[in-house]
Amino acid sequence: MGAAEKLAALGLELPVVAAPVAVYVPAVRSGDYVYTAGQLPFVAGALPATGKVGAGVSPDEAFGYAQTAALNALAAVADVLGGGVDALDRIVRVVKVVGFVASDPSFTGQPAVVNGASRLLHDVLGEAGVHARSAVGVAVLPLDSPVEIEIVVELEPA
Repeated sequence: MGAAEKLAALGLELPVVAAPVAVYVPAVRSGDYVYTAGQLPFVAGALPATGKVGAGVSPDEAFGYAQTAALNALAAVADVLGGGVDALDRIVRVVKVVGFVASDPSFTGQPAVVNGASRLLHDVLGEAGVHARSAVGVAVLPLDSPVEIEIVVELEPA
């Protein structure tokens, strides 16, 4: 089953790639790799929540936002490849995920939040979605987003 069928089975579809808010692009291809910029959990162009995880945003909510941000990262990959959702089938492996969690100073559950992104990538890409990862707590993220996710993927050789 390809990525399109897996997304459909999950009741998901790739969103439109969010326009950059500064001087950068959502994703860049270099050889057989695609590197995404940090992706926020935009839904229809808006953040579903703002604030710190552990103070106003629950860990369970943040898990879902990490899933949404990872879906946005996959959309950025597909967009830079120019092939729509079917382009995701060219991914050999998600090499690295970096998850940033805007955290209340007492919150230490960043890995559980970033598991939302990891779970989504595995559910959509299967074993190719298994990756190395960092989960980092930060004081604040752009637009006061609770999470930000960036990914690096390896593609089939051209």
